[in-house]
Amino acid sequence: MEIDPADLLLFARIVECGSFSLAAQRVQLPKSTVSRRISLLEGQLGERLLLRTTRKLTLTEFGASLLEHARRVAEETAQAGALAQHRQGQPSGLLRVSMPADFASQTMGLLMARLLRDYPAISLELDLSPRRVDLLAENFDLAIRMGNLPDDASLAARAITRSSIALYAAPEYASLRGLPEHPDELFRHDLLSLPPRTGGMVHWTLERGKTRWERDLPVRLQANSPELLVRMASTGIGIATSTELIAGELLRTGKLVRVLPEWAFPPVTAWAVFPGRRLMPAKTRVFLDLLQSVFEAQAGTTV
Repeated sequence: MEIDPADLLLFARIVECGSFSLAAQRVQLPKSTVSRRISLLEGQLGERLLLRTTRKLTLTEFGASLLEHARRVAEETAQAGALAQHRQGQPSGLLRVSMPADFASQTMGLLMARLLRDYPAISLELDLSPRRVDLLAENFDLAIRMGNLPDDASLAARAITRSSIALYAAPEYASLRGLPEHPDELFRHDLLSLPPRTGGMVHWTLERGKTRWERDLPVRLQANSPELLVRMASTGIGIATSTELIAGELLRTGKLVRVLPEWAFPPVTAWAVFPGRRLMPAKTRVFLDLLQSVFEAQAGTTV
């Protein structure tokens, strides 16, 4: 026989309150629903639990025996609620996060240090491999993903930042080979690019205002690391694609210059992706809030 624990909990509440009406108010159900569920429980058990008169409720002998079990259900439910409330108030546990290695190295060091300092009960595990992890099957709490996301009803996502992607080269390359003045001239240059996700030719899309330029291009070097591409470009071997965030330090020190400064790739959105459950663990919530606050502060200081 399978008994619904919710019905045992309801039975305990009725005895505790001393009436069906007060119990119905406490559990926020219609009195008729409470009465019907207890009648169904009695029918399932084959015995009466309560003797009901217009003035009071009286436990039967069997009802008194069952009440001990019903109270245990109520206590366990209360303890589970207290545990959940504590975890929401005091974020704790192992937080497993997947993100691109370049994203982690450029933006996440101080953020992760702040998380571990402010929340000593949280421990952190990072997967920086380029693979796209299965959050549910591999029990990850959150992943950072770039660009367009596939439809997946089991996951939820929140945009955290948008990156502008442009072309960069070293001054030495510009002196030796010159720099293109129009995207059509890129065919005459050594290009360093992220590989296409679906294989085949590298396809670049550049925009200048409402003007759009798209071509398949021969590329001399492909690598799935924007940071590696700009460091290779800084040696003078070609023109690389990168975000300003990653190329910024090399730009400030004069090791890179902007190529085709009026043109840029369509912006890429960085997403925080997490299991689409209704209740988010506190450890995930504080990490996500901290992540968003850091990028909002960066956007607010950008000139």
